[in-house]
Amino acid sequence: MELDRIVITGLGLTAPNGNTLEEFRANLLAGVGHVESIEMRYMGKVPAGVCNFDPKQYQTRKELRVGTRAGSIAIYCTHEAIISSGLDFDRFDKSRIGVYVGTTEHGNVETENEVYNISQFDYDVRYWTHHHNPRTVANNPAGEITINTGITGPHYTIGAACAAGNAGLIQAVQMLRLGEVDFALAGGVSESIQTFGIFAGFKSQGALADHSDPNKASRPFDKSRNGIVVSEGGAIYCLERLSDAQARGATILGEIAGYRINSDASDYVLPNPERQAECMRQALASAGIEARDVDIVNTHATSTPQGDIQEIKAVAEVFGDCPNTYVNNTKSYIGHAMGAAGALELAGNLPSFQDNIIHPTINVDELDPECALPNLVVNKSRKVDAVKVIFNNSFGMLGINSALIVKKFES
Repeated sequence: MELDRIVITGLGLTAPNGNTLEEFRANLLAGVGHVESIEMRYMGKVPAGVCNFDPKQYQTRKELRVGTRAGSIAIYCTHEAIISSGLDFDRFDKSRIGVYVGTTEHGNVETENEVYNISQFDYDVRYWTHHHNPRTVANNPAGEITINTGITGPHYTIGAACAAGNAGLIQAVQMLRLGEVDFALAGGVSESIQTFGIFAGFKSQGALADHSDPNKASRPFDKSRNGIVVSEGGAIYCLERLSDAQARGATILGEIAGYRINSDASDYVLPNPERQAECMRQALASAGIEARDVDIVNTHATSTPQGDIQEIKAVAEVFGDCPNTYVNNTKSYIGHAMGAAGALELAGNLPSFQDNIIHPTINVDELDPECALPNLVVNKSRKVDAVKVIFNNSFGMLGINSALIVKKFES
């Protein structure tokens, strides 16, 4: 059975180092990241990736008062994506639009903050907000998009740990091919810096980054890397069937060529390179391409001592004999945006289809020999003859692995 071709026709994002694709990309090519020190309850100063967009651009005061940070990120990215798609949104049938948003965790932010708030009043629950329940349900960020935009089609979030950004896009592809929707808004969002729990959890595992210069704290593949920089952010894509996109004369940013999600089934936290490599191979098979056809592999690499090594083993196993396949990483600029990571990192590489430039991994002062791949792009951008295939890795806790392949559109 021949499947519908699914294409990307719009994109909106916010990252710690940019609020538009153009700004984000320019900073990636210039080696400009942004991580800052924030004051975290019970912990003092910690490095974090903080976004600086204006939520009032697309939300009323009431929406901001009732809603969540994740919702605001999702709404901002959605509006920017719709604008970039050129869709006549006011005339489009809102019941035929689907919203699929990946998240790492949601709800614990609001509950944690409310527990702290009532602790200031001797735990008197009369001071507990009546907005708590709609703020904490898992579908909140996607639901906030629909309320803000008037979309009446299906909405839900995809909980896939740090593979969630890829998972949101994959879900949208499947729903478009099933004919459930005609236009999909999909990707991932993260509000993780709003909770001390995730910082404390990583610290207790010995996996929280520390550096005197926050902008050097996230340093995948560097010999002295010591952990994750927690960040917020989001990226929402507009996806359509190719026939629909062409019928309305849309600009096509790329085509979803293949994907795969699998499970390690081995550990709660530690990655399994054998299963990661299996996921990559299955994604290649679904796209009908060979490893040597891939131009860019975006790594998940979180800057943890063991995690980076395990993934590099898997990447080397699949792409080790591909002299024209280059490897990069985006977390070195902005930290780990959790549920938004896969979607944001794909966005950073998409413009390579036009400019044929591969952005580097920065903050690599001394490359760890165990992470030394021949075509790892480090500290300086690499110009190549052509970029036609991007391979996007995104992995998460409980052993969930995802790989998404995007091709340069060719009719």
